[in-house]
Amino acid sequence: MALSDDILKVMGGMHVAAVATIADGRPAVRFMALTGYDDLTLVGGTMKSTRKVGEIRKDPHVAISIWSCRDFSDPYVVIQAKGTVHEDLATKKKYWDPMKAGYFQTPENPEWVILKFVPWRIEYYAGMSQQVWER
Repeated sequence: MALSDDILKVMGGMHVAAVATIADGRPAVRFMALTGYDDLTLVGGTMKSTRKVGEIRKDPHVAISIWSCRDFSDPYVVIQAKGTVHEDLATKKKYWDPMKAGYFQTPENPEWVILKFVPWRIEYYAGMSQQVWER
């Protein structure tokens, strides 16, 4: 099995992830619901006015960690990625899910934006071993 397949088992689908941005030269971490796709990109939605949106626009380099939170021995990933902010309606409709309506109302909400993270390095940890995937 390829390393990317193992990574996708951890980050594929929807997860709560710890996302770290740079704020005034220091790391700032918050949790976000992100969906991992087969090409190893991650996508989530948030409000345009959040600090993380401004931080990503200023410095797109982010770190993301995902772990299942089920068992201490479960694999986890640490991701270094470039983040982009998407405000166009086509992208917002592409990633819209009706379960988001309670938070964001509709994809037409001008305050709702999409954050897309494209990894350039992923560290995969399983037990005592570490493997590195790089784009």
